[in-house]
Amino acid sequence: MLISNLSRRRFLEAAAAGTAILTMPRFLAGCPKVASPPVILPTNPFLEWFGIDQALIGRAMAMLTSRGADIADIYFQHKRANTITMQDGIISEASSVVDQGVGLRVVVGDQTGYAFTEDLSHEAIMAAAETASAIANGSAGPLMADLSYPGHAERYRLAVPWADVGVDRKLPLLRRVEELARSRDPAIEKVIIHWADTEEHILIADIQGAIHTDLRPMTRLWCTTTARRGDQVQSNSANMAGRRGVDWYTDDRLKELAGRAVDKTMILFEAIRPPAGDMPVVLAAGPSGILLHEAIGHGMEADFNRKGTSIYSDLMGSKVAPEFVTIVDDATPPHERGSLNIDDEGVEGQRTVLVEKGILKSYMHDQISARHYGVDPTGSGRRQSFRHHPIPRMRCTYMENGNHGKDEIIAQVEKGIIAETFTNGQVTIGAGDFTFYIKNGWLIENGTITAPIKDCNIIGNGPRVLRNIQMVADDGRLDIGGWTCGKDGQSVPVSQGLPTVLVSSITVGGENA
Repeated sequence: MLISNLSRRRFLEAAAAGTAILTMPRFLAGCPKVASPPVILPTNPFLEWFGIDQALIGRAMAMLTSRGADIADIYFQHKRANTITMQDGIISEASSVVDQGVGLRVVVGDQTGYAFTEDLSHEAIMAAAETASAIANGSAGPLMADLSYPGHAERYRLAVPWADVGVDRKLPLLRRVEELARSRDPAIEKVIIHWADTEEHILIADIQGAIHTDLRPMTRLWCTTTARRGDQVQSNSANMAGRRGVDWYTDDRLKELAGRAVDKTMILFEAIRPPAGDMPVVLAAGPSGILLHEAIGHGMEADFNRKGTSIYSDLMGSKVAPEFVTIVDDATPPHERGSLNIDDEGVEGQRTVLVEKGILKSYMHDQISARHYGVDPTGSGRRQSFRHHPIPRMRCTYMENGNHGKDEIIAQVEKGIIAETFTNGQVTIGAGDFTFYIKNGWLIENGTITAPIKDCNIIGNGPRVLRNIQMVADDGRLDIGGWTCGKDGQSVPVSQGLPTVLVSSITVGGENA
């Protein structure tokens, strides 16, 4: 399930803790401070990054595959995360957390053995390898080949790594956002700013002897405002996130963030509940991609189809949408929150066309589902951390542009709504049935926007909505919010987006519902 910063489940790891923030020492000493060609690996990344030697990896892989293996990998992760919370100009909470460990996986047929340890000693790694290998009962797998270091794209190199950015550069950004928010409207009485930045060092050793490495940055800045008019109090928020550096936070972007938070709050004083019933719904460009992600995208993850629980399980090659609809899941957009150089199995990040001109063309595959279907993996094997095994997951999921203008689409609607800000939601992944709460939107009457709306639900079925799309605009964009997807107890960062889209009919739960 996809969780936005405003979601009912509230488990984006965005909350900060403590009273001060510390910048950790550079973990990878050789990382340059300016943009440059791809990083040259240390002579021995095992030793320099994780304090072990590559001979230990060979022994661990031999133990891991000692009773048979179709797939096997060893996944090292080091993650440093800093967070700050500022309420009404006061730093109320802050934290700096380091997490490190290794996960060892062996796959035999349809069975997966997995073990992890936070202890990177010889004894602990060998014990974890032995534990994971216990699922098999056959002969030893092939010996690990000589180590190789295949290159990969560099989609999110930073001019200044987060490990080099001190609190003295972060706090002025938080204070500036608060200043901008308060100055935008005198009714604003409370401002809360959340900050997060992280760096992850990933090293994956596979059974073929390939060593895959990645340095993954992430940052998020989140502004919540509360306003009062007489006895009425309204609150809303906006956020921005990506695999970006501190230089991304220009004053123009901070103004845009504060402006969105305040404007989304103040419009609620004027907003009404729309009439209830089945009616045309215009999905606003950008954040409405949550519906695409939740009600449609999950059904195209290969594990649900391999198990027969997705409505798309027997529709490969079939028409699932109008011919002007193309849906993509993509790891390649530079610096986006859901982008990946490699997935968590070491497969190169790539662009995967799921639906092309209305025809279902591909699922999102990890190595296990790719073997099952006899296709190549799509670079969609993702895991939350070294404590978890990889499963097929979305990355940046979006619909490609159509040929219409936004105003042209609105002009076609006699009576309906624009769904703009989605918050709470529930989705049945197999069937695609959904309910989403609309925090902000607009009423359309006779082809004209007539009033802001709030506090309504849209209720429907994702695959049916896909079939009932009537028009797609040319204004598609990925939303820059800090979206996090939860599935099988694992949370990973994702991006999603949409052009303005007209759906012929969705049930709206408004007045007289």
